Amino acid sequence: MVHEETISLPAIEFSTTAKRLDLSQCDTLMFTSKKAVETADEIDASWKNFPSIAIGSATKKRIEALGGNVIYSPADFYAKVLSQDIVKFFNEKRILYLRPEKISFDAKSFLLKEGIELQEQVIYRTSCIHHNMKNQPTKGSIIIFTSPSTIACFLKNFQWSKSYIAIVIGESTKEHLPQGAKYEVADIPLIASCVKKAKEIAKL
Repeated sequence: MVHEETISLPAIEFSTTAKRLDLSQCDTLMFTSKKAVETADEIDASWKNFPSIAIGSATKKRIEALGGNVIYSPADFYAKVLSQDIVKFFNEKRILYLRPEKISFDAKSFLLKEGIELQEQVIYRTSCIHHNMKNQPTKGSIIIFTSPSTIACFLKNFQWSKSYIAIVIGESTKEHLPQGAKYEVADIPLIASCVKKAKEIAKL
């Protein structure tokens, strides 16, 4: 999605890795991105028969738009806090986390320490889009990152400039920035909020 007053520089592309969803042993689903929801829907629409834990308002909206039922969407999106909430509210549920190949926080290991066995199924992967050096943002650019993987792919293509200002969608994404990078965290973990924050900085 291209937002007004921004220049689009896609960093990642997606590919589906699963041919079917293994829903036989779960009673609750967990999604951490709207892409995971869309991928699940392409593979098997019967995921809608299960209540879902939605991480992020964009994820929640996509689940509901596709006909799913959201039973919980946490106010805090930091992965460790989320896992603590699962321990508190869903310790008796059989949760299946439909996830990308690479994740920024190992929720399964964290929950196992608390006696909760989180089921996981990888349903898609991300890969970096290659860019020529001529596409590198100019000095002083304000750059929006919506996930740790977008940062990793950006750094595979371009060298970070101390003049850049990063706008990150959340705390877990912030941790993957180059050391010493100037940054701001969006007020709400939405792309629109990132764009709003970038515009505010640009006016200063």
